[in-house]
This record gives sequence, C-alpha cells and structure tokens, in this order.
Amino acid sequence: MSLFVPEFDDTVLVRDAEAEVVGGAPVAVKLLADSSASGGALSTVRVTLAEGADGARPHVHHNSAEMFYLLDGEAEVLSGADVVTAGSGDLIIVPPDRPHAFAAAPGSTADLLIVITPGVERFEYFRHLQRIRLGEVAPESLLEVQELYDNHFLRSDAWDGRRR
Repeated sequence: MSLFVPEFDDTVLVRDAEAEVVGGAPVAVKLLADSSASGGALSTVRVTLAEGADGARPHVHHNSAEMFYLLDGEAEVLSGADVVTAGSGDLIIVPPDRPHAFAAAPGSTADLLIVITPGVERFEYFRHLQRIRLGEVAPESLLEVQELYDNHFLRSDAWDGRRR
C-alpha cells in the first residue's frame, strides 16, 4: 500500500459566487477545486442535471477513485456491471479501473458533488466538453486527451440497457 501525501500550504476556499460554471441546462458543472489547488490530493466539481439528463458516459480512471455524493434529487450510477439508483444524501465511491457513468434518474433532477482522488487537472476537460457542446471541436477530440485527463471511455451493456 502506498501513501500519497499532498503538498500545499494554504487552505483552499472556493466561494460559491466566484466558482466558474461550465455549461447550463441540461448539464451544468461548477468547477470547485482542481488538483493543483490541493497539492494533488483531489479534484472536485458540482454537477447539476436537469430531469433525466445524462451526466457522463461510461468510462474509467486508471489512477483515481471517484466519489459521488447526492446533494439533491436522484441519480443512476453505473459501477462495474451494476446500475444503482442513489437519492439525496447517498454516497457512492468507485475504485480506479472500475467502469462508471451517471445520469439523473428518469423523472428526477440530480445535484451531485463529485470528487476524484488523487486529483487530476480536470477543469480544462470540462471546458473541452463545453467546446464540443458548442460545436467548436469534434466529439472525437476527446479520444486525443484521454490519457491527459485519465478519462478512458468504454461501452457498457448494463448502462446502455438501463432505460429500455
């Protein structure tokens, strides 16, 4: 077992009103703290999903675990081959190399706090997704940055079949 000790000197304080928001309905991502702010300890964002909206397609992180805390609403979360429904106050932690995805449950909105640890510089990844949504870059451009953001996409029959 290895121990990672982050190195940073100052307390990280992110004021809600000052945090950058990428996107909007149906998916808004509030950028809270990137890896560089926490000495590599974590990266954290808040994702707000409109009713039934998809948050992230199936993917894995090879070097980080991902935590999902449901602030409000209800979400479907893929973890491995299982799709679970989480409600307000529920916590899910997905280990490295485990396929996962998330979406607002049908008929519900979802407000999630997401933490990746150890951290990966991810803010530019969410800005990249916004550029794709706006048609400024092709969706295939994500394949070019998978290693950079430790975000590797894959197919999941469990995820694809959940709403059939």
